[in-house]
Amino acid sequence: MYTLYSMQNSGNCYKPRLAMAQLGIPFNLVDVDSLDGSTRKAEYLVKNPNGKVPLLEWPVGRFLAESNAMLLHLADGTELIPYDGYERALVWQWMFFEQYSHEPYIAVARSWLHVVPGGRAQAGDKVIEWHEKGHKALAVMEEHLSRYAWFSGPAYGVADIALYAYTHVAHQGDFDMSAYVRIGDWLNRVAATPGFVPLAWRPSA
Repeated sequence: MYTLYSMQNSGNCYKPRLAMAQLGIPFNLVDVDSLDGSTRKAEYLVKNPNGKVPLLEWPVGRFLAESNAMLLHLADGTELIPYDGYERALVWQWMFFEQYSHEPYIAVARSWLHVVPGGRAQAGDKVIEWHEKGHKALAVMEEHLSRYAWFSGPAYGVADIALYAYTHVAHQGDFDMSAYVRIGDWLNRVAATPGFVPLAWRPSA
């Protein structure tokens, strides 16, 4: 059985939790809080020298970091990844987009304005850039959703999970989501998929 080292309110940590819940993959959950220094302790750095969560562990002692790499591994050979090669490449495209154009602004704004104690006061003028570039990413998503129902090809899949994780809590980073009607509809579609679990969900002990 897998063990997932996870920070409960992290969108990146939510991604593999949601995928494993929807795929029916059992796993143990170990809480690791990056805010209290737990990810920088020697015993954790042995497992992930990058000192971040999430981290997926196999019973045989293998480890896998990076949330989107976990999604691709966990969903390999399942309906969450398209069979067609071009459609798979488009999934990778959206997952790279999530990491380079979306997460660095939407997730970071949420972290400083909602998660980190005192973060709002420390953020200062950085919020302006986060919102400018975050809204640019949201506009790209809104345009895509004017033509397609999903980001993972013809059906729901890993790219949708990757983008859902922080988009559904973007308002916690002071993003006004009212103009993104198609994103709102997509968020509702994701939440209606079989086996969906919310951010606060934990596997049964």
